[in-house]
Amino acid sequence: MLWSRLTAALLLGTVVAAAAILTGAAPARASSTQVSMIEDDVHLEADPAGTLERMRALGADVVRVSMPWDAIAPAPGAGHPPEGFNPSDPASYPAANWRLWDEIVVDARRDALTVDLDLMGGAPRWALGPGRPKGNSNPNWEPSPAAYGAFVQALATRYSGAFDPSAGELVPGAPSDLPRVGFWSIWNEPNYGPSLAPQGVPGDLAVENSPRMYRRMVDAAWAGLAAAGHGPEGDTILIGEFAPRGENRWGVFSGMTPLVFLRALYCVDSSHRELRGTAARLRGCPATPAGSRRFRTQHPALFAASGIADHPYARWNPPNVEIDPDPTNGVSTAGYASLAVISNLGHALDRVQRVYASSTRFPIWNTEFGYITSPPKRSPDPRSRGKVLYLSPKVAAGYDNWAEYISWRNPRIRSFAQYPVFDPVRAARSNDWGGFASGLLSFAGTPKTVYAAWRLPLFLPVTSARRGRSLEVWGCVRPARYAAAGAPQTAQIQFAPGTSGAFTTIQTVTLSGPANCYFDIRVKFPASGTVRLSYDDPPLDPTLTAAPGPIESRPVQISLH
Repeated sequence: MLWSRLTAALLLGTVVAAAAILTGAAPARASSTQVSMIEDDVHLEADPAGTLERMRALGADVVRVSMPWDAIAPAPGAGHPPEGFNPSDPASYPAANWRLWDEIVVDARRDALTVDLDLMGGAPRWALGPGRPKGNSNPNWEPSPAAYGAFVQALATRYSGAFDPSAGELVPGAPSDLPRVGFWSIWNEPNYGPSLAPQGVPGDLAVENSPRMYRRMVDAAWAGLAAAGHGPEGDTILIGEFAPRGENRWGVFSGMTPLVFLRALYCVDSSHRELRGTAARLRGCPATPAGSRRFRTQHPALFAASGIADHPYARWNPPNVEIDPDPTNGVSTAGYASLAVISNLGHALDRVQRVYASSTRFPIWNTEFGYITSPPKRSPDPRSRGKVLYLSPKVAAGYDNWAEYISWRNPRIRSFAQYPVFDPVRAARSNDWGGFASGLLSFAGTPKTVYAAWRLPLFLPVTSARRGRSLEVWGCVRPARYAAAGAPQTAQIQFAPGTSGAFTTIQTVTLSGPANCYFDIRVKFPASGTVRLSYDDPPLDPTLTAAPGPIESRPVQISLH
């Protein structure tokens, strides 16, 4: 059951003596249409319809859905594919293997949610390359680009908008055609050993190997999408999906910093000069000027994709802080791509494009983000010798809103993400007290403070000022995008004086349109107290279980002196 709404009545139209005054909007930001993304594969698998309904009630625009290759492929544990198997034909895969994703795609269309299919590993055993260490079960060892490209073509054909699963073929206009998917991500965290291995070249692990593999995977996926009628003209196609940090020594199964990975992906050295000779050949790059002149044509996705995806987790830090060097491993953060230093990624992207005379300026998509909280985690983490200090849910909620504000101010960042909706496992010593516990709700379904914070973000960059000075109030009314068509959507900025006063509405904010949940205004408050955002949540889709009623943001304390 969805978290019940708060039931305090809104004091619409109330005017407070010495009322807060709208003093004019802050300067417009280029990210006013920032997209809200959300992901929870565990709960989508268990309850696709109910999980999508909850995601809609939270106001998400895009649902990122993992599509593991070995979950669809036939005989994933065998050394060879079945005889007669056509990997580019969706009808050649077991029909039962598609069932979950068909249901997600159909239900998401009902709920007006966009689906981003992340075309990820692991790979079936028959598509792995040779040389995997004996006894190692990594499912992403040198995956075959040709087999991966055929898998992507099968997916893209099935979700082309014209595939009839009952007929097992393309039947344009048939009533049972599956919906079209127009949003794709190519692989997941290729700079991380468990996702793509070996990270270093066998025999010379100091040389980057995973960028070579990923470049070939991207080429194959791009061709597979194109063969099924999907391209950057009409679809969103993201590459990268980077883990934001890494090691100086990535070895076989460790992780590479995203900027080291990016330079090798584009075949340039640390000074952004084209690689030559042995250094180029070891990384699968052109070794001559003539070869470099063909690079852009041979690898079109590296120049024509819709954007670069990043997972800019701030870990346990404020979102504007990345301690240099990294206190957990001593690595310089110059090669990191967390939110606090995401300009590193933007500058590097522009530089590698210029090497090949490209004017492309990729937007950066945040496709995974969240703060792990304590509880359920133990803080400090018992294994970290005091270096890992997980946040309380209250602090995490404030940091999450702050992170979204930072993202919104950056016109290069195209989205803000939440991963996952629920904490993934019940906390126990065996799973390090809850695993990746960055959910909006606990494993048992109890909302954390960050639930309200993500649904109705509210952030005041300055919370202490002289009396009579206005304060910037920024926020987002995320569920408003699903309000009744044509109805102007408003939210109330409410204020309670002191520590125990009643909330009253002191300013009503009208959103500019259904595609933009954000507002940024300046307000004068009468005294010290508490600020919150309230939204009289309209009825959602009739199929949803959420009852209409007012919802509130997290409270923010202000001090005037």
